[in-house]
Amino acid sequence: MNTRSSSSIAAFFGAFCADAGEDCSARFFEAFHFDDNERDANALADLVLAGVKRGTASLVWSFESANRPLPAPGALSVVTYWDGTPACVIETQEVKVLPFEQVDAGFAAIEGEGDGSLAYWRQAHWAYFGRECARLGRQPSQTMPVACERFGVVYRAGS
Repeated sequence: MNTRSSSSIAAFFGAFCADAGEDCSARFFEAFHFDDNERDANALADLVLAGVKRGTASLVWSFESANRPLPAPGALSVVTYWDGTPACVIETQEVKVLPFEQVDAGFAAIEGEGDGSLAYWRQAHWAYFGRECARLGRQPSQTMPVACERFGVVYRAGS
């Protein structure tokens, strides 16, 4: 992210902490946009703001490759649009690591993408995780570990 985005994210998170009346900096996990392209990143941020998207799935191998821990309950993250503009702060409620093939229809519905079905979830995430695997030099498989995160929006732009 560019410096302007980083400073706007810091100001946004600072406004959230001030509004919450606490120093929540120790709970900050990351600022990120969803997906790997602008159209989907922006659409997914809008789904979060609309209350449709209440979860996300990440390839555990991506965290391992970056030597980063998975988010944990209570972690706070800033969801941004593709250009780095903050959209909201989310709080992680739960993270379960499952093999790709064991992600169920309930989680697909919570993730809220496409038509909300497991079939859509599998198709879209197989494609996305396939691109991630290629970047990491790994082969996608039905047993690749997926971090299934449930979250809630705790602060919105303009709050």
